[in-house]
Amino acid sequence: MTNPASPDHAEPWYLLGAGNMGLLAAHYLQRAGFTVIVLRRDDTPTLERTLILPSGDPVLLQLLCEPLVGAGPAREREQSSRQDARDLSKDAINNASGIPPAGAAGLSRAGPAPTNPAPAAGAPIRRLVVACKAPFTVDALAGLPLAADATVLRLQNGLGSLDGLLPDGARMIEVVSASAVKRDGDAHRVVAENDTWMGESAAGGPPAWFGALSAHWPKLHWPDDFRHRQWRKLVGNAVINPLTGLHDVANGRIFQDPALAGEAEQLAREADRVFTALDPTWPGDSLPGVRALAEATAGNTSSMRADMQAGAVTEIDAINGWLLRQAEALDIDLPAHRRIVAAVKARHP
Repeated sequence: MTNPASPDHAEPWYLLGAGNMGLLAAHYLQRAGFTVIVLRRDDTPTLERTLILPSGDPVLLQLLCEPLVGAGPAREREQSSRQDARDLSKDAINNASGIPPAGAAGLSRAGPAPTNPAPAAGAPIRRLVVACKAPFTVDALAGLPLAADATVLRLQNGLGSLDGLLPDGARMIEVVSASAVKRDGDAHRVVAENDTWMGESAAGGPPAWFGALSAHWPKLHWPDDFRHRQWRKLVGNAVINPLTGLHDVANGRIFQDPALAGEAEQLAREADRVFTALDPTWPGDSLPGVRALAEATAGNTSSMRADMQAGAVTEIDAINGWLLRQAEALDIDLPAHRRIVAAVKARHP
């Protein structure tokens, strides 16, 4: 049984980005007995959100909040988009109906309630979940009092968004999830609870708190081959996201259209060249996995398509842009990725 009074639970988790995936992570952390504090632009003391579980049961999340200091240009740009103007969210909105709003009767409450008092404002942050959109990461972290030995969970699309932004002694743990959450009216519906993997660049075992969290976070793993799993997720995003965004189609359309399928093949092949150069043990042949992902999510709208429909900034720099930066350092040319990054930026500079 989880013991909220144990040393592993003494430090709260701060959350940057209370969107779909950020809220799901907060729910699992609360279930495991951890205190979760949302960092926001305003001085709202608590945040209430309704999370609809795959069973259909609604859960009312009640989270403590602390205000972010200042609001830089990136936050102002995000606020002008069609996303939640109060939270640093990385998720698109998918409106539907029939979901009770937060506070409605019949909701179970996410528990347990916080058992440890929140640190005083300005106290060093020792545990942080970064779930904001990748382009807003620099501004979101500006001025945050991160402890020199902070643990940071990066729950974002793409790679490299935290490079050079954390203290030298910080421990960054990457989070790759195949779960899906969508905005449903005033609620957040968990469409699927699939595998989630955590890992880091340095070899080593999971932190002490991982066992308590994995007991309450369904299908949470700490695999030995984490980097390959992360790259599989990246190549899927690098193919599906920009193609569906540029052509305004659902995921499944990519391999139904011969022209789009040809572009997808070239993008996947170029990504494999980069991954093989970075790690000779990379198995390559990413295209079948990308096709399977597109077919499994055939009716879905990718996050980049939703961003482009909303006129919001995309995460192209953290996805395809990361591949281009790696390729440049390796002296590898990626013409398909160069073209698609330029096309997305021409549409949404």
